[in-house]
Amino acid sequence: MLTMQTKYIVVLGSLMSGLGKGVVTSSILRMLDFYGYKVLPIKFDGYLNYDCGTMNPYQHGEVFVLDDSSEVDMDFGIYERFLNKDLTGDMSITGGKLFSAITSKERKGDYLGGTVQIIPHLTGEIMGRIEGIAKSKGADVLVIEVGGTVGDLENNYFIEAMRQMSLKRDVAFINLTYIPELAAVGEQKTKPAQIGLRLLLQAGINPDFIVCRTSTKLTDSTKEKLALFGNLEKSAIIDDPDLPTLYSLPLKFMEQGFDKMLISKLGLEGRSIDSEKVASWKERVRRIISPKHDANIAIVGKYMTLRDSYASVKEAIIHAGSAADSSVNVSWVESTGFDDGKGDYSIFTNTDGIIVTGGFGKRGTEGMINIIRYAREKGIPYLGLCLGMQMMAVEYARHVAGFVGANSSEFDSNTKHRVISLLDSQKRVTNKGGTMRLGAQECVLPLKDSIAYRAYGSQKVSERHRHRYEFNNSYRDALTKAGLKISGTTADSKLVEFIEWPYGFGIGTQSHPELKSRLEAPAPLFVALADAAKEHHLRNDSRR
Repeated sequence: MLTMQTKYIVVLGSLMSGLGKGVVTSSILRMLDFYGYKVLPIKFDGYLNYDCGTMNPYQHGEVFVLDDSSEVDMDFGIYERFLNKDLTGDMSITGGKLFSAITSKERKGDYLGGTVQIIPHLTGEIMGRIEGIAKSKGADVLVIEVGGTVGDLENNYFIEAMRQMSLKRDVAFINLTYIPELAAVGEQKTKPAQIGLRLLLQAGINPDFIVCRTSTKLTDSTKEKLALFGNLEKSAIIDDPDLPTLYSLPLKFMEQGFDKMLISKLGLEGRSIDSEKVASWKERVRRIISPKHDANIAIVGKYMTLRDSYASVKEAIIHAGSAADSSVNVSWVESTGFDDGKGDYSIFTNTDGIIVTGGFGKRGTEGMINIIRYAREKGIPYLGLCLGMQMMAVEYARHVAGFVGANSSEFDSNTKHRVISLLDSQKRVTNKGGTMRLGAQECVLPLKDSIAYRAYGSQKVSERHRHRYEFNNSYRDALTKAGLKISGTTADSKLVEFIEWPYGFGIGTQSHPELKSRLEAPAPLFVALADAAKEHHLRNDSRR
């Protein structure tokens, strides 16, 4: 039996960033997965960093971590959440990786003394990587998202590689653009999209589909103008309007027949859509849009001016809310406003759950500790993630166990009580990129009466990590005697992975469970928090 040659879809953005190429790419992946095709993403980012590991969240949003320890662009989180599949770091291609590979090959003499150039050497490297991934993964379709916008210096060589690849492979090009609608005029304007499309045509690429990001539904006249300018049928102009949830987009695309047109364009053999999968997806989306219950969750962190820093946390709450058939009304709280203990705690009056997130550096950590104490004393369900777990341990050490001035050695090297200290494996590390405790790590949950065990329903679990500091084992016995539960450790018991308050709902994990949460497989700890928040909300309602 002949195996099907891999087909390719290339998603490019024009005009501006922030239009949602990652969501469009993920929606395409989801649609084709409904038909049973093995689909996988590739993401190109033009920056010269080797990966995202050392990038500031204010500049780039959150660093997403895969099971294999790769630190990648946050769009990989969107891919995994839509596809419900674990991805690998080789699917992330950066300018830094490409130029590093080219330089290494030149130094070894692989180019036989030839002059190394963008064409054919760099473009050849790109095509070789993509086809290598297609072969090694056995993909029916690879969907390639090109980071940045058409016309950027950083991605023009990658776009050229895609043009060359289309000369010998089945490739469908999709251009995501923006259609503004000025309130004063009351008309959708296509001129900006035409200018962006012209740049793509100048690069030798005529897109097969144009996806239009809009605030309202595309008009027929707008579709006709773009179709004429792009040498396309009107049906190839796809509407991408504002929706109640991003998880509605695959369904919106399918309403327009985008799935069938893509399959036809790529010459894929006919397959029937899995109606049960589609129905399940629709029901999960329904629970997001029209939930039966209500709850208010506060996300506490230190990078609130760019909420993309916490994209996975936000999405994990949405997934958990869908599972609990409950709304998740999120409020964002900057922890630095509570550093002096005099913050406005009234903002938590109607809060049913608090999450303290991860992060690095001292700024805002005292505020986190103060908010955690407030949650513990007021009986508000609490979930601490990575740094949020570490600050939970510090708060308990200070205010329950009596260790005055307890802290993390990351923030106070002179503290008498280093409840959180540097991992032994990190003490001789000099390079910052890719050197933390990263990726999937197994742990055990020995206490069957714990929140952790009840949430996971198993004694062995695996979650993704990204940290350099840990719970100091020197304080294990003392904090346990003071009532703190050590509800999860590494398999060898050397590292503490989960801690819990002795009463109420309060749990912290050294891991980042938000990184593995998907709409079809919500993170267990987030589901447990959503259920606890829902019950908290119902109790408060009954008292009013």
